[in-house]
Amino acid sequence: MNSRQTLRPQSARPAYLAVLWTMLRNSLVRDMSFRSNFLIESITSLAWMMMNLGFYLLVFKFTRELAPGWGKYEFFAFLATTMLINSVVQAFFMPNAEEFSEMIRTGNLDFALLKPIDAQFLISLQRVNWSSLSNFFVAIALLAYSVWKMTTRETAPLPLHPWMLMAYPLYVACGVAILYSLMISLAATSIWLGRNQSLYDFWFYITNFSRYPMEIYEGQVGTPLRLFFTFIIPVMVVVNVPARVISQPLIGGAGRDVALGPGLDQQFLLGFALLATAGSLGAARWVFQRALTSYRSASS
Repeated sequence: MNSRQTLRPQSARPAYLAVLWTMLRNSLVRDMSFRSNFLIESITSLAWMMMNLGFYLLVFKFTRELAPGWGKYEFFAFLATTMLINSVVQAFFMPNAEEFSEMIRTGNLDFALLKPIDAQFLISLQRVNWSSLSNFFVAIALLAYSVWKMTTRETAPLPLHPWMLMAYPLYVACGVAILYSLMISLAATSIWLGRNQSLYDFWFYITNFSRYPMEIYEGQVGTPLRLFFTFIIPVMVVVNVPARVISQPLIGGAGRDVALGPGLDQQFLLGFALLATAGSLGAARWVFQRALTSYRSASS
């Protein structure tokens, strides 16, 4: 056996929502079986987030803007968006990506391929780290507080339009999808490399560029980095677009232009984010399927 097609029997596929619900429930039951560990992980995750927030509170004691157009509460909305996206990715996808190389080494990938369900779906979501979602709710509170401060300030209050509230979750989902695509692509390389121990390191190096407003990337070094990590590996789109949607309106002339290149403004980012999401998911699917064709069963 040397491919997913030969391992998987032909049978009717189960309802994906029912399978997802079962995996979510089983993960929660497993986490609640070790409640002390669950609480420690949740507290540790929250403490790390609070330390980050405290650091930026200190920074804003010495400056009014972290980057052009990113004052204290605009950046806190940016920070909340980063936490929202990262909490979802770390809860649903990171544990499974880490486990993928171990599945190959032990031969457990064979059992995943034998099941009458899409292998990528099963491998991506079979385990959920519920403690990582503790940051999600704190990030929602930080976002709500930041938006409230921006809309009620006396100088240049933020005009909060209904389209912003509808577009924000969409572009947060796009950010999650782009990071997931990068992660599952890196995990799939374990089939070729045997054991990809550099996943965490490479993941941190790449996604670190998404944690700051793209305005800080200027000059002879910054501009090429901004263009590369916007249009080639679109990690800068992940947080910048949803954060701009909620804190710097992109429609109606209220938003600031970003020097992406000739004729490219913030409104372009809205359309490009959707295109980048579709392209990232398609590329990840191709890499995953391509990697599976090179897989050799543990029994072969």
